[in-house]
Amino acid sequence: MFPVNCYVLSDETKEAVIIDAGCFYEEEKQALKRYIDSNSLTVKHLLNTHLHLDHIFGNPFLLQEYGLKAEANQADEFWLEQAPAQSRMFGFQLPEAPVPLGKYIFDGDIITFGNTQLEAIHVPGHSPGSIVFYCKEAHCIFSGDVLFQGSIGRADLTGGNFDELREHICSRLFVLPPDTVVYPGHGDPTTVGAEKANNPFSDKIKLKIQLIYYYHENRFISRPTYRYTGRRPSRYVGKDWRKEP
Repeated sequence: MFPVNCYVLSDETKEAVIIDAGCFYEEEKQALKRYIDSNSLTVKHLLNTHLHLDHIFGNPFLLQEYGLKAEANQADEFWLEQAPAQSRMFGFQLPEAPVPLGKYIFDGDIITFGNTQLEAIHVPGHSPGSIVFYCKEAHCIFSGDVLFQGSIGRADLTGGNFDELREHICSRLFVLPPDTVVYPGHGDPTTVGAEKANNPFSDKIKLKIQLIYYYHENRFISRPTYRYTGRRPSRYVGKDWRKEP
């Protein structure tokens, strides 16, 4: 199905959060469960950067397995009702109905797990409720589909607004330290400084909006963040999410 980067963040306390559980296939769900269980993690929050179809596939599974109710911005809640119709548009049926949110996340909220804090930054434009999660101590953000390496999110879906997206990336994200690592919802990591300098959006060149649904080498990466791209897992690579990619 759609290759989405799913992140599991944990620290020395063994408490964790999951960001964007886009696991559709059973093998992906079980790989995520194995990672959590084998590392004896206690997942405190299931966070969604936004509620587009590909980012919520795994929410019913995590509710069933761990009692986790997803947390996201209220402005995106309408996407849960539209998910079945959206899936049919792409030619498939959802195996499970979307589950309701358990909590709303607002701009400036602090999400805590263990000794770690994430700040919620509202960056609408790709969707009205898009949230970027910023870990100041670890010098990184989890940008969902707002900012990519060399591109930005599409703005042509319901509730999208290109001018709003451009404005908020400049005013909310490009003001962060340039060495801040950007972990996007699709594709490879980058940094705020690299995108500010090289992203065609940053230079105010006319941007061709593109949908980042391309396949990388099929792999699972644990950082101890857990991130998957592609359909079938093949190998594990350890890397600390709190360091430069």
